[in-house]
Amino acid sequence: MLLWAGSFIAGKVALRSYDPMVIIFSRMGLASLCFVFFRQRFRQVIYRPGDWKYLLFMGFCEPCLYFLFEIKALENTSASQAGVIAAVLPLMVAVAARLFLKEHITNKTIAGFIAAIAGAVWLSLSGEATVQAPRPLLGNFLEFTAMVCATGYIVTLKRLTSTYSPLFLTAVQAVIGFAFYFPLLFLPSTVLPTHFDPGGVAAIVYLGIFVTLGAYGLYNFGVSRIPVNQASAFINLIPVFAIFLGWLILSESLTVMQFAAVALILAGVTFSQERSAR
Repeated sequence: MLLWAGSFIAGKVALRSYDPMVIIFSRMGLASLCFVFFRQRFRQVIYRPGDWKYLLFMGFCEPCLYFLFEIKALENTSASQAGVIAAVLPLMVAVAARLFLKEHITNKTIAGFIAAIAGAVWLSLSGEATVQAPRPLLGNFLEFTAMVCATGYIVTLKRLTSTYSPLFLTAVQAVIGFAFYFPLLFLPSTVLPTHFDPGGVAAIVYLGIFVTLGAYGLYNFGVSRIPVNQASAFINLIPVFAIFLGWLILSESLTVMQFAAVALILAGVTFSQERSAR
């Protein structure tokens, strides 16, 4: 979640120099290139007939649509607010997991989620408008739409982890994203790079290696080991990290009320975790 939260900051930095489509394509290409080093392990994968539609749907939800909505959201809202909107994802995943995966939801889990969501809303309402968010209402709506796509990705991922390794599934996401965004480079609206900006390139490298490869790989591994609604509970930590990093790197402000809201989110995440006897 710490690596994931950094994507909001890196996204804002990269947008200062490069077109959104260039940023996403570059991070997908870089991540795909990294998976070349694991090609020997992929030869051991045993494909289950009919899974192509689940693999394709997973990749279409995230990274394809998810990154598209998120990068557009970051053009209109602050990194901190975008991170806060991510806190609605666990509730959406919990409901979807109950409907499609038949996972049980306890009252304790629901209470923890509600506390975390309340903290996230409090965190958002206590923030001050800045030049980093020229159209926050539109940006926050686009980020919420990205969370809808993320819900489809997480639920489908959980279904696939019973057959495929987290590393393979992360590679599939990267390759599908690379193929999806390549044609978008040739749209008339896409502005191709005309200069080299060290800060922007560093941000793209972070997005490609530390987020697309690192954060997704770690999260996919986590989902393969614990129920999906528990794994998604940790997503509530994203606004905490995003606001801290936004303050540290982008000089976005933190208030006493926001610190209190952060504490409520942490408490909600902790409380929502069900521990079995095993």
